[in-house]
Amino acid sequence: MASHRKSRPTGPRVAGIRTPALATAALTSVALLSQTANATPSDDRPTLEEVEKKVDDLYRQAGSATEKYNAAKEKTSKQRKKVDTLLDDVAQRTQKLNDAREELGSFASAQYRTGASVPETATLLLADSPQDYFDQNQLMNRLTGRQKTAVDDYVTQQSETMKKRREATESLRTLTDSQTDLKTAKSTVQKKLATARELLSELTAEEKARLAAIEKKKQQEAARKAAELAKQQAAQEEAERKRREEAPEQESGSGSSGGSGGTGSSESGSSTPGTSNGTKAEKAIAFARAQIGKPYVWGATGPGSYDCSGLTQAAWKAADVTLPRVTYDQVNAGTTVSVSQAQPGDLVFFYDDISHVGLYIGDGMMIHAPKPGAYVREESIFYDGESSIHSVVRPA
Repeated sequence: MASHRKSRPTGPRVAGIRTPALATAALTSVALLSQTANATPSDDRPTLEEVEKKVDDLYRQAGSATEKYNAAKEKTSKQRKKVDTLLDDVAQRTQKLNDAREELGSFASAQYRTGASVPETATLLLADSPQDYFDQNQLMNRLTGRQKTAVDDYVTQQSETMKKRREATESLRTLTDSQTDLKTAKSTVQKKLATARELLSELTAEEKARLAAIEKKKQQEAARKAAELAKQQAAQEEAERKRREEAPEQESGSGSSGGSGGTGSSESGSSTPGTSNGTKAEKAIAFARAQIGKPYVWGATGPGSYDCSGLTQAAWKAADVTLPRVTYDQVNAGTTVSVSQAQPGDLVFFYDDISHVGLYIGDGMMIHAPKPGAYVREESIFYDGESSIHSVVRPA
């Protein structure tokens, strides 16, 4: 029987079924669509999860690059002012040197006319009396001393001025080169973001729906953690209230012995109504809340747009508190507290490179300028997971 079987056709088989050659293209399309639906890459195209991770990573890189750019820009601005001051000083010194040079010229002319730096008999013939000769002699001695002083001053000022000019020029050149490098890095990140957005735009409707579901789940988890933190903080505040009611005589003390809540920092700046720092925190929050809906823009400090540290700096400035420009400096501009001790007005920093910051408003929530393409908004401090929180700082 086997010897009478026909040879197998060379066409492809699907699930053990021979297929006509004309159906190959259609079956291939079905297979590709099936792979897309199952989010299984058929080639080098990244999966939905990979795209999401890539975009998130690029946004963090963008935030970090922005803070570095801001720091270099601020440093360059300060250095430029310093250079301008030095150049003004150089101009003034140059004028003084020119005056000294003219004075030296007048000395030389006087010496040429008299034939010597000290008046001799010929000079005496020009004097009407011995007293005139004495006066001229004293004058020439003084002029000779001034001449030496002028020469010494000229040499010293010229050397110092040239040294300062070289230092300022070299420093400015270095900072300018650094700023250029950061701008290049920023451009690179923007290109990567554009690539990621392009990938997102190519997702199917089903994939976009799945992505939205993933984001919604993350938001729900962040909201749950924020609610837990709010409950924990409320319990701490209640415990502190009871402690004070039971021991009112201790209220005038340090307030640091009752519980692990925000009481340990009550003297250094609590948001309790009536305290100075609390009032300032309220002003900072009110300002930040008024900015909700404004776009995130690279390096922006308001009033129409902000980046993350630009927003927190502007918010506390509205409360008459000066914060540094960038996150790397803001994180050192106050007292560090635990997340459980966070109070309204505190700064919440994110990621190991401290590339993002938000303004805590209570109940596990903050106001922040999230990332390029987004707007200032209220959001859980756990928006990117609890592990993303670097530290909480209460401005001094």
